Amino acid sequence: MIFEKIPTIRTSDELLDKAFKRGVRAASGKKSSSRASFLESQESMLLTSANILTDNLANISKKFPNFDELPDFYYELTDILIGVDRLRTSLSRVAWTSEKIHDLTREYLGKMRGSPTPENLRKQCFGRIGSLMGSIDKDLLFLNEARNILRKLPDVHEEPTIVVAGYPNTGKSSFVTAATKATPEVAPYPFTTKGISIGHFSIAGQRYQVVDTPGLLDRPMSKRNDIELQAITALKYLDAVVLFLIDASESCGYTIEEQKNLLQEVRGQFDVPILVVFSKSDLPYSQDLGLTDICMSMATGEGIEEVLSVLVEMVAGKKDDSIGVQT
Repeated sequence: MIFEKIPTIRTSDELLDKAFKRGVRAASGKKSSSRASFLESQESMLLTSANILTDNLANISKKFPNFDELPDFYYELTDILIGVDRLRTSLSRVAWTSEKIHDLTREYLGKMRGSPTPENLRKQCFGRIGSLMGSIDKDLLFLNEARNILRKLPDVHEEPTIVVAGYPNTGKSSFVTAATKATPEVAPYPFTTKGISIGHFSIAGQRYQVVDTPGLLDRPMSKRNDIELQAITALKYLDAVVLFLIDASESCGYTIEEQKNLLQEVRGQFDVPILVVFSKSDLPYSQDLGLTDICMSMATGEGIEEVLSVLVEMVAGKKDDSIGVQT
């Protein structure tokens, strides 16, 4: 996944401790019987410590992806969860500190070679390096928190996507399993305490991903916060169509009226094609809703292939509409 290569980011104190220990170790391997060898040991201590810091800081910037090259879906999610501008600012400060430590070290190495007290200059340089590291401590903490969040984002591809929506217990996860003929991948999702399930199926050489969003569309839109609303909006970048499941038997624990209200809110909120399907067709309906002609049952398999066929047609139609707009 796009954020998997971001390593754990250590605090300023942890990096300084690692760098200075390596510096002391490097110096201990140098003889100090003469002024020249003593100077060499001090230079080795400073240079080794500085290299550890500059390399680690530079590596942080390199491991984060280039935000200008991120897929739109991940860019928007990153901006929602973390703030792209804030990330760029912290990464720039870390990169600047890496360069500053490098320049400072070169400056002090030159001073030490002409000084009768190179040890004092080395300590002075260590002090300034410590101040520089202290100035980005909050940035390092923030970047590690961001790294932990971003690594938990689902591995969603920019390919034709079917988002399965509706209230809990209407058969969403069961549909993902049935449609993809496999146990769906489950990934923690930072918007809620639940996870999202992702499965794939292929027709005529085209792969489709099916996304179950248990924590995103289970509640009325009026009760959602801005992050959840924007997260759903981000799905527009995935050529998404929505399969909205209604349990007309009400065995899911929600009334038909509640489910209809949520459907209308989804329609009003998102400009995406929506297919409404009666789930649990093997159970007796409490009333005829007249919302759709398609019925489906996860228990018997009724209607699953028909629903998939209609969804694939909707995806193709969405793509054709997009091409028509561009031309």
